[in-house]
Amino acid sequence: MVSYNPRVWFSFIFHSYGRQVMRILAPVMLLFTLFTALVCYLLIEVAHFDIDTMKHHFTINHTLHSLLGVVLGLFLVFRTNSAYDRWWEGRRQWGQLVNSTRNFSFKLASILPLNDLENRKWFAVMLSNLAASLRDHLRDEAQLDKMESAGEGFEESLKHHRHLPNGLSLKIYNRVMDLHKSNAVSGYQLLMLEHELKDFSDVIGACERIKNTPIPYSYMMYIKQFIFLYTITLPFAFVVSSGYFTIPIVMLTTFVIFSVELIAEEIEDPFGGDMNDLPTTALALKIREGVIEILLPPELWD
Repeated sequence: MVSYNPRVWFSFIFHSYGRQVMRILAPVMLLFTLFTALVCYLLIEVAHFDIDTMKHHFTINHTLHSLLGVVLGLFLVFRTNSAYDRWWEGRRQWGQLVNSTRNFSFKLASILPLNDLENRKWFAVMLSNLAASLRDHLRDEAQLDKMESAGEGFEESLKHHRHLPNGLSLKIYNRVMDLHKSNAVSGYQLLMLEHELKDFSDVIGACERIKNTPIPYSYMMYIKQFIFLYTITLPFAFVVSSGYFTIPIVMLTTFVIFSVELIAEEIEDPFGGDMNDLPTTALALKIREGVIEILLPPELWD
């Protein structure tokens, strides 16, 4: 995710789009510009299209195209809002994970004795692994060998879990229950801890819902077809009134329409590694630093 100052206008005006957007936008703009130039040349130079004579006949066509542009604008607004809602919901869920891991650590720090470094270290490592595994899981990159070991038998106990975040959550829950059975955690304290344990599962499920539930196919198909038909007919709507000036008009219009659609595509899946995606790596690191500082003494913070 890019950090920026919203008050510095010139940094936005002269800043380029991300590679993912430009990889698609640049060829599309070039294709439509060449197509528009070809249409203008054929109608004006080859077919000797008389602009002054045909203006009257194309007035209705131009008006209809303008009305369709308004409809397309409404579709793009809805499209962008839907994509941003998914992005913001993803950020809310990761914010909830940050808060839940902190609250869980605060409660554990007050329950566990200061000299119980074994359990304190174990929970610090496992909470850090939970955040890191969720980040990788949402990118389809979750691997057990990338996790920090929490002690002997760590990898062996998790190697059969296909869903690593769930496996880690289960291990954390089982550890809390073991402490309760050994009377290290009272029944009241267990109830306090269960709230955060439930939050871990809720956050994982909510993030998976965002990732695995795309915009409905019919809507995506329709809006892309609408965008294509609108932009492909732009040269015919403007060549009557604008002649060769139709070329820059179509290029600018294509840039605006396709940019909005491509940016919406990029932010609707907010868990990747693109410039507009959520800073899940930084958030996972923040969680790790937070739980270590809360649960462990300063000499063990490294």
